[in-house]
Amino acid sequence: MKRSFRTALLGTLLAAAGALPFSLAQAQAQPYPAKPVKLVVGFAPGGAADTVARALSDAMAKQLGQSIVVENKPGAGSSVAAELVAKSPADGYTVLIASPSSISVNPALNPKLGYRFSDLQPLLKITASPLVVAAHPGTGWRSLKDLVAAARKAPGTINYATSGIGSAPHLGAALFSQVAGVELFHVPFRGGAPAVQSVIAGDTQVTFGTPPSVLELVRAGRLRGLGVTTAQRSPLMPELPGMEEAGLPQFTIDFWYGLFVPTGTPAEVARKLFEAATAAMKQPSVQQVLAREGTDVSLSPSTEHFVAFLAKDNAFWAKLVKDAGVTRD
Repeated sequence: MKRSFRTALLGTLLAAAGALPFSLAQAQAQPYPAKPVKLVVGFAPGGAADTVARALSDAMAKQLGQSIVVENKPGAGSSVAAELVAKSPADGYTVLIASPSSISVNPALNPKLGYRFSDLQPLLKITASPLVVAAHPGTGWRSLKDLVAAARKAPGTINYATSGIGSAPHLGAALFSQVAGVELFHVPFRGGAPAVQSVIAGDTQVTFGTPPSVLELVRAGRLRGLGVTTAQRSPLMPELPGMEEAGLPQFTIDFWYGLFVPTGTPAEVARKLFEAATAAMKQPSVQQVLAREGTDVSLSPSTEHFVAFLAKDNAFWAKLVKDAGVTRD
């Protein structure tokens, strides 16, 4: 009986062992995605990147048939998030939503970053927007010309808040200072939302903010919108003048968000993510949400098109960092 039992048990274990490689193969052969996908945001909740990520995530999850978990990893001008994704497995389950900050600006500011641009594989651009210049109502400024006049009268005394060193708002403000011939003092925060709160509280006077960070507050009267950073008014916020009306027609800047995965992600996985994001961003409900926030849906027709765009865009931001004298300090 004992021998029979041991024989039967041995046979069962051998059969299980023999089936194990088949089971593993079955698990590995499961079509992507077989589990939730993480969408990593390099800024605190409430800012532009977070707003775009959350508008995208639900619609994209329906396309993929898996949930998408938005994870905020603020710090170092979004470098923390970019490094996390760059060092993640290249399996399509960790995706970065990035702006020029982590792709072009931070590498230009810090050659000792824990990641390189080549560690991130571009998928597609999804949005584009101007920045909004907004001030505390107590300043009395009603236009960009008022801001310029006040800055020229008292150089270095006006504090502007941004979502961090090397962020698009920081670079936009630096270029504005250069073109307008004024000196403003930079106060960086860990995201757009805390930067804007500092202006509302009166701790800082003005922000060069992303539309989702400031637009509703401007419309509610808690901030005063002075203008947008494109030459002309934006159709999404026509109440705000462009730089040409402010007497600075040579100044224009906007920023974008795009999706990236770790380099080496399989082509088929990258294709599924590209197609799911494209379909999601074309949903009228997503476009309506972003339009209310002053954000345009701007889709790359292909990954190759996005790669070509990045080559030119990287040169623009790197030159701006150098010309504006922006440093990490």
